[in-house]
Amino acid sequence: MMGNTKNARRLFGTDGVRGVANVEPMTAETALRLGRAAAHVFKRDARRHKIIIGKDTRISGYLFESALTAGMCSMGVDVLLVGPMPTPAIAFLTRSLRADAGVVISASHNPFQDNGIKFFAATGFKLPDQLEAEIERHMADGALDAWRAAPEAVGKAFRLDDALGRYNVFVKQALPRELTLEGLRIVIDCAHGAAYRVAPEVLQELGATVVALGVDPDGQNINHHCGALHPQQLQAAVRRQGADLGIALDGDADRAIFADERGELIDGDAVLAILAEDLLARDQLHDRTVVATVMSNLGLEIALRQRGAKLVRVPVGDRYVVEEMRRSGCNLGGEQSGHIVLLDHSTTGDGLLTALRLLAVLVARQRPASELARIMTRFPQKLVNVPVAARRELSSVPALQAVIDSVAQRLGDRGRVLVRYSGTEPLLRVMVEGETSAQVEACVEEIAGAIRTHLTA
Repeated sequence: MMGNTKNARRLFGTDGVRGVANVEPMTAETALRLGRAAAHVFKRDARRHKIIIGKDTRISGYLFESALTAGMCSMGVDVLLVGPMPTPAIAFLTRSLRADAGVVISASHNPFQDNGIKFFAATGFKLPDQLEAEIERHMADGALDAWRAAPEAVGKAFRLDDALGRYNVFVKQALPRELTLEGLRIVIDCAHGAAYRVAPEVLQELGATVVALGVDPDGQNINHHCGALHPQQLQAAVRRQGADLGIALDGDADRAIFADERGELIDGDAVLAILAEDLLARDQLHDRTVVATVMSNLGLEIALRQRGAKLVRVPVGDRYVVEEMRRSGCNLGGEQSGHIVLLDHSTTGDGLLTALRLLAVLVARQRPASELARIMTRFPQKLVNVPVAARRELSSVPALQAVIDSVAQRLGDRGRVLVRYSGTEPLLRVMVEGETSAQVEACVEEIAGAIRTHLTA
């Protein structure tokens, strides 16, 4: 039965269950069954069990919080409710409170109409595929209806009033005690999301003068023209305020994009380069290796190579980054989108923690953010999607493969070619990086032309 894991995971995607709120699978009924099945899976022995539930600021969060709580309590599992909290805070609290699991109700950077449910194991890491598959099987299993706690064993639900304070204390440890943010002016955009209270509070307590944007959630304005996906208002505020740094979080605060003192953006690749150089200087970058995805810019790879370090690439998705980091023992990884994983500090991406580590470098080196970001030179990049008639293995089309190989050979180690199928549409994605925009444009068109000739007929 376990061998059919891939087919069994129809409900869980790459980051939990996600969809439009109040439309299957994101309904109260499904959430209730999900809560019951998850409670059954995590309840491995006779002792009292507890699961933490947190959420972002979407209006539908109440609906799913109540349904999950009811399902879990019906199985004899206690629930700790922490309200709106960053995703990484739930991962931390799950570990810190020795809970059996943690649940986050959030659709991250999506608009408010969407919502999602994802789980953390007791270790604070996201669930492996086989455990998600087991939960799904129990949801479809008629036996689940018979697995109910006796009346005297029904679970209780508690509000954890000091959850925010616990996370505040934890995340502040990312800034070394000998450093302070006094004298710095920081603009932070919380995207009207999960970190709207804790992020400005942490920065202020560490001494910064804080200008806070996106801190008035109304249930429907999360990520709306603000936050990491829409940093324009952050950039303008940094320039207007004469700030030293701008920080834009997404709705569940597991990632961040930054703006330097001139209002220019610093993305995840540049942050990885800055943090890697800092760890290298202290001989603390494990195996002198950074883990990133296939979409990270070649400039990051070259910046690391120049410093005697290397970049290991994995498929797009933070779970693949974390899996490789755990497998190889690396302590720094992330994505261009600003999802940075610092395994010395946390088990998952944390936008606020990343910001504090970046600020630690800025304060310790007494250099402006724009100067730190010059550590890597971004290579021009172009991505095109070419419709195809069928998904054929590229190696089975020798004429097309020859064109791809020829372009890659001409670019050498000063360029990069990535050709891969879309996971959801009949498209072949062509990405080329090179030293000049003209060179990149020509290479993309050469490969796209070959695809049209050999795969779209």
